Amino acid sequence: MAGLICKNRLLLSQSAPIISKLSARGYGGGEVHHGPPLPLTKVDIGKREVVGYGSNGEVTYIDSVMAPFPAIRFKEDVGEIMALREKEKGDWKKMTKEEKKALYRASFCQTLVETEAPTGEWKSIWGLTLIGISMGIWGYLWMKKYVYNTIPETITNEEKQKAQIDRMIALRVNPVEGLTSNYDYEKGQWKK
Repeated sequence: MAGLICKNRLLLSQSAPIISKLSARGYGGGEVHHGPPLPLTKVDIGKREVVGYGSNGEVTYIDSVMAPFPAIRFKEDVGEIMALREKEKGDWKKMTKEEKKALYRASFCQTLVETEAPTGEWKSIWGLTLIGISMGIWGYLWMKKYVYNTIPETITNEEKQKAQIDRMIALRVNPVEGLTSNYDYEKGQWKK
C-alpha cells in the first residue's frame, strides 16, 4: 500500500508542470509569445508621445472624466507643436495665451468641461421611447379591433349581471372572503 502511494506521488510530481501549462493555455495564458507585445498590436499610435499609464495600461487616447490623463498625446509632435514643446521647457510667462492653448490642444482633444457638456443624446432616447410607446398603442388598437371577440352579454347586460349575483348568493360562493361574505343570509340583504 505504501509503495502505491509513493508511485502516485511520483506520477503527480512529474505531470504537474504539463498540466499547469495546458490549463494556462486553456484559460488564455501561456508562456510563448510571438511577435510584438500585445498593446502594440492593438493600436497604431504613430509618432505620438507616450506620457503616462492611461486608464487601463494600454497605449490609447480616450477623453474621460474618470481617467483624465490619457496614455498618449492627442497629436503627434511635428512642425509648430515641436517648436512649442521646446519653448515650453523655458519660462511660461514668455508664452502667449494662444501658444498655451495650442499646447493644450496638442495634448488633449477636449477640455473636461467639453467632455461633460450635454450631447443632445436625450432627444434621440426620448424619440425612440415615444416611437415604442406609439407602436404599443397602435398594436393594442389593432388587437382590439381584429383579434379580440366582442364583450359577452353577461358583462354588458345589467339584468344578467344581477341574475348572476343572485345565483352566487344562492350557491353561497366563497362566503368567507368573497362576494357573498358581504351578504346577510338571515335578513336576506347586503350587510351595511
